[in-house]
Amino acid sequence: MQGTKEEILAFINRWGEETFAKTLDIHFTDIDLENEILTATMPVLPRIHQPFGIMHGGASCVLAETMGSSLSNIFIDGEKYYGVGTNINSNHLKSKKDGIVTAVARFIRKGKTMHVSEIEIRDEKGQLINHTTMTNAIIHK
Repeated sequence: MQGTKEEILAFINRWGEETFAKTLDIHFTDIDLENEILTATMPVLPRIHQPFGIMHGGASCVLAETMGSSLSNIFIDGEKYYGVGTNINSNHLKSKKDGIVTAVARFIRKGKTMHVSEIEIRDEKGQLINHTTMTNAIIHK
């Protein structure tokens, strides 16, 4: 994807009207084009809780997969390829009841046909809530 930092953030924040990311209010806040790092936030609201009143692990996984997939699709030729998730491994490390979580995604390996990314989800104090690794296949359109 080409453009300035601001143009890319505006584009990915508009990406798809009725998507899971929109349902969870995921908002992309920063992109470091030089180091290939993507940042987003997500509010922790009762609608994403599990029955015990804490953030559902599936919400963390959706945030992490949104980050990993978006990271891949930003840094490939979108005219020719899609980056699609093939594996996700998510470790829920700390519970969260409310507030905002921030996710940061970066590549572990960025090959021509496969990307592996690491996503860290942290609370407002910087405490690690979730650590995820994700693999994307880079396929021809």
